[in-house]
Amino acid sequence: MARLFSWQVKKRIDMMDISQILAFAVALGVAAFIPGPGITTLVARSVSGGSLAGFATLGGLIVGDLVYLSLAVFGLAILAKSYAFVFVLIKVVATFYLMLLAWRFWHAEPEVLEVEKSLNKRDLLSAFMSGWLVTLSNPKTITFYMALLPMVVDLTQINVTRWALALVPTSIVVLLCVGGFYMLAAMTARRILASIQSQRLIYRSAATAMVAAAGSMVLKSA
Repeated sequence: MARLFSWQVKKRIDMMDISQILAFAVALGVAAFIPGPGITTLVARSVSGGSLAGFATLGGLIVGDLVYLSLAVFGLAILAKSYAFVFVLIKVVATFYLMLLAWRFWHAEPEVLEVEKSLNKRDLLSAFMSGWLVTLSNPKTITFYMALLPMVVDLTQINVTRWALALVPTSIVVLLCVGGFYMLAAMTARRILASIQSQRLIYRSAATAMVAAAGSMVLKSA
């Protein structure tokens, strides 16, 4: 029975051209690797809070990507046009949250960095939410899933099985690899950062990137 189920699942996935999955993985990897608000947030959180904060932020980024992947695959992007106010509301909330994060990073007081900082559940939830909202409001993410994804994957061939067993795992693996690379770089930098000026530069660079992302959303919505 188990072999039969495995064969049926494999057959369904094989019906979707493997080259499309590879093309999707490459395209997503390139798009994710290009620095943007998501990567900036990931690096800043990893530097300020350590690996746990970094993983929580990365989790939020990945969940945000999966939301748009699901919207694109199941055609809800078309339905969303009828409920545009929902996306406008998301953009408004995300814009204010980005501005709040920018203010916090800009006014953050540099301190002696611990190798592993003790974090509570609230800190981890805040890190997760920052990654999630930044992704939902990131024009680059929206453009990729709503415009570029249909160019590399034939969405007419996608069903729940292929979405769950092919596209979702591929997305998670690719984003973990890219995010892990930036986290490793950030944690390495974190271990050698001793200068107060260096820390202030990182925080204010992150704040500037977040303000730029928020401004970009406002301009695109205007």
